Amino acid sequence: MTGLADTDAWKALERHRDEVAGLAMRELFAADPERFQRLSIDLDGLFLDYSKNRMTGETLDKLVALAETARLTEWRDSLFAGQPINASEGRAAQHVALRDNGSLTGDFASEIATSNLRLREFTESIRSGAYRGASSEPILHVVNIGIGGSYMGPLLATTALTEEFESKADATPRTTPDVRFVANLDGHDLATTLRDLNPETTLFLIASKSFSTEETMLNAATARAWLVEGIGDDDVSRHFVGLTANPAAALDFGIAAENIFEFWDWVGGRFSLWSSVGLSVSLAAGNDKFQALLAGAHAMDRHFATAPLAANMPVLLGLIGIWNINFLGIETMAVLPYDERLRHLPGHLQQLEMESNGKSVTRDGLPVSGSTAPVVFGTAGTVGQHSFHQHLHQGSSPVATDFIGVAEPGHDRLISHMLAQAAALMHGRTADEVRADLAATATGVGSIEALVPHMTCPGNRPSNTLLLRRLTPETLGMLLALYEHKVFVQGILWGINSFDQFGVEFGKTLAADLLGRLAGDQMDDNNCDGSTAGLIDRYRLWRGSRR
Repeated sequence: MTGLADTDAWKALERHRDEVAGLAMRELFAADPERFQRLSIDLDGLFLDYSKNRMTGETLDKLVALAETARLTEWRDSLFAGQPINASEGRAAQHVALRDNGSLTGDFASEIATSNLRLREFTESIRSGAYRGASSEPILHVVNIGIGGSYMGPLLATTALTEEFESKADATPRTTPDVRFVANLDGHDLATTLRDLNPETTLFLIASKSFSTEETMLNAATARAWLVEGIGDDDVSRHFVGLTANPAAALDFGIAAENIFEFWDWVGGRFSLWSSVGLSVSLAAGNDKFQALLAGAHAMDRHFATAPLAANMPVLLGLIGIWNINFLGIETMAVLPYDERLRHLPGHLQQLEMESNGKSVTRDGLPVSGSTAPVVFGTAGTVGQHSFHQHLHQGSSPVATDFIGVAEPGHDRLISHMLAQAAALMHGRTADEVRADLAATATGVGSIEALVPHMTCPGNRPSNTLLLRRLTPETLGMLLALYEHKVFVQGILWGINSFDQFGVEFGKTLAADLLGRLAGDQMDDNNCDGSTAGLIDRYRLWRGSRR
């Protein structure tokens, strides 16, 4: 972004920001009856309303000009062509190829097709009861052990689609497994997950790109010990599946070759849902649903790849974010799905946004001249209304909000709350409106005036609303791919690499050294400041074991 901030397109946006600084959204709506129609887009069951943003048609034109200056279309074409756009790691980011529905040609086409076929066959063998464990019992429970993208995406998709498990009218005997997820290094996570499970009917999916992730491999070793205690050491390999880009390490762990589902080093962890890491989704919801999830994502891919920038849903979301963050100074984003099935969406997008674009140097290694990824948080509506919405409406630091709703029967009350929250953030509540509302009930002018400053809401706070016609695998796939491409758009305009995450590794390296110190070993003083040393001593004292 260092270079982009010096361009005429960027400077034009800065001047435009100053010109529209005093505009209120409620006035923009009053002056333009067609504002909603002009600032919304419909795409095959996914509808985006971005009219509740502090922007005009001229703002959008200037943002598109900025995207053109950043050569966004060229970078987009490089993404889909499999070019090594992840320059710091010297590889492509080809996750879009995983959901190409058989139309892909190239080096990995046959491998992807083979992987998808194996996923389908394995899913059917588990769900039909044909696959048996070491004791010849069918698999009734599946535990996915992974962290980061090997946990968040699959957890989100599995939770969102579990209501579509299978029809009760299906006469075919099936054993749809109960799928659970474990991520935390804290042993309580795995222990509570296994508490009511039977080793003879439990299968573990070990999802790790490197097959060396500390949290995942420690939990996998604990799971092995649990299995051996329950069924003995014979053929416990039938109770493990490896989902990895390092099949040799999975073999060394003791997983049978036929139970290893490989993916590729160009699949980033936060994009790995679309690979064999999505096996948990396939097992829980059926492979047809998993393939439909891929198809929905592919539909968004085609839209992103071909639609004009000004009518391109991911581009619009990305540019609106750039406007809010870099020109309006709104650096926090709330993600509020008004559907309990999407309750894990904020966590998934938190990783996607903040791990991808939480960078402070450009692709060339130069300092970024402004803010990049927003701080992302959120939870399912209406739960958040009784938690942090107070800050959204009256806090001193404005937050940009994405509302997500589903137009399904029985959602009227839920959607009424979602629409009310978005409208209230936009309209606000003036002092005069507060006075008018209180006049009928207040006992006197003095009491009214005392309440006015407390009940006034500034409004003019931006939001997008995404409405799904139904929550299906296809629309979920579209939604997730939408945000992936939005993050890509913003990374290009900021001039950063959205596909590496070296900052994640730094703390892990230091933890290994500190682990030895906790055990009583000496460590390099350069890695142990006074605070850390003091906390280690206090922890060891309270732990009850000093060496």
